[in-house]
Amino acid sequence: MNDNVIASEKFDSQLRRTLVALLDTMIPANDEFDAPSAGTDDIVSDVVQSMSGDAPTVVGEMLTRLNEKSSARFEDLDTTARWHAFTELQRTEGYALRTLSGVLLQCYYRNDQVLESLGMEARSPFPLGNEVEQGDWSLLDPVKARDPFYREV
Repeated sequence: MNDNVIASEKFDSQLRRTLVALLDTMIPANDEFDAPSAGTDDIVSDVVQSMSGDAPTVVGEMLTRLNEKSSARFEDLDTTARWHAFTELQRTEGYALRTLSGVLLQCYYRNDQVLESLGMEARSPFPLGNEVEQGDWSLLDPVKARDPFYREV
C-alpha cells in the first residue's frame, strides 16, 4: 500500500482537527504579509500526504498524547493554553515534533499563497529559473588562501 494512503488513514477527523490546531499554533496567519496559517486545508492536506515511513504513526501518537495530557481537546483550548501545551510538547515530544516540523516547512513554503506573500511567483523554478542576487565573493578569499587541512589521497 502506498505511504500516502497509509498517512491519510492514520488521521481520522478528530486527529485531523488536532493537527490543524497544532499547525495553526506553529505557524499562525500573518495579516501584514497576507500569509496563511499552516492550518489551512491545502497545507494540512499536503502535510498529511507528504508524510512517509513512520512519520504518520509518530505524529498521530503525539497528537493523541497531546489530547490526553490537556484538560480539554487541544483544538478547544484558547490561544494561551494552546501555547503552553505546545511549549510542553516541545519539551516532551522532541522527535515527533521535529518530524512534523520538517514535513510542515516543506509543505508550507511550497504553497502558492505563501510564495506570493513572500513576493515570489507561484510557479516551478524551471524552465524560467529564479534570479539569485550576487554576493560579495571576496568574502571567500581567506578560505581560499588557507592551507589545506585535508589529507591527500
